[in-house]
Amino acid sequence: MALNGLTKAYDAGAAITAHSIVKFGSSDYAVVLGAAATDLLIGVTTEIAAASGERVDVIHGGIADVKLGGTVARGEPVTSDDEGLGVKAAPTAAAANRIVGYALISGDSGDIIPVLLAPSEMRAAAA
Repeated sequence: MALNGLTKAYDAGAAITAHSIVKFGSSDYAVVLGAAATDLLIGVTTEIAAASGERVDVIHGGIADVKLGGTVARGEPVTSDDEGLGVKAAPTAAAANRIVGYALISGDSGDIIPVLLAPSEMRAAAA
């Protein structure tokens, strides 16, 4: 169950699905689906999808329901796959991963799970 803290309306820069991870679009006040773990992820959409040009609500704080694109265990950091779905963050030495938050329960691809939002950056440990 979502416990939305800070929620803000944006313009959908492209079609956006419900419970998806988003990033800023190409213009001010526009968002698009997250497309990679290295994207600057800013939040999660509510249960209402939006067509391109429509308004879409984005949750920036609290607990948001995220649709998964892979297996995530409770407590693991969550980032975006290429479709704005939540996957386990796994930083590499080459690039930092941006995370949107931490899984509160475990889930598999297609599940919708609560995620404690805590946008941040995750880097691999130095050798």
